[in-house]
Amino acid sequence: MYRAVALAAHRRGLRPPFDDPATSAALVALAEECRISLTGSLEESHTILDGEDVSSQIRVPEISRLASQVSAIPGVRRRLSALQRELALEGGGVLEGRDIATRVVPEAPFRFFLTASPEVRAQRRFAELSARASAEAKGPSQTLAEVLADQEARDLADATRTDSPLVCDERYDVVDTSGLSPEGALEVMLRKIRGEPAAGG
Repeated sequence: MYRAVALAAHRRGLRPPFDDPATSAALVALAEECRISLTGSLEESHTILDGEDVSSQIRVPEISRLASQVSAIPGVRRRLSALQRELALEGGGVLEGRDIATRVVPEAPFRFFLTASPEVRAQRRFAELSARASAEAKGPSQTLAEVLADQEARDLADATRTDSPLVCDERYDVVDTSGLSPEGALEVMLRKIRGEPAAGG
């Protein structure tokens, strides 16, 4: 959702820095105006912005960087947090985000904090970008080193922002996925939900 607002801002010509009062106000107004919905299945989800499927457009590096900055605007967070909470309470399901269990739905019965080493995270992101570039017959938009640097910058910004900073507290079960496949990470969480002992335990 934050990526969708970032894309809408980019299309409107709104550019950082976003801490300028006029620009912040324009971003909040844009977030309130946008119609954002999520559709699809576990295997293939889609983000819809004002009736347009923008699932691929919101994953490019420039929009990723903008999304982190847009998400630091309190008014934008209030708007999108309200939408996320509405989705959760109406239909249930699995929500993913940096403050879902701390701010959006703190009463969620299961709360997992998925992480991995910085190097593994960067390698995964680089592989994703490379696969997309290959499908579009383009060269990679970033080097692995650039992906890692962007990731570190976003992590720092998310952890130090004033409104809803990224935190991992006692409400979460931490799952280090560095050495796990997606299926392996899912199995760890399902075992917790079912009340089963960890594999090998």
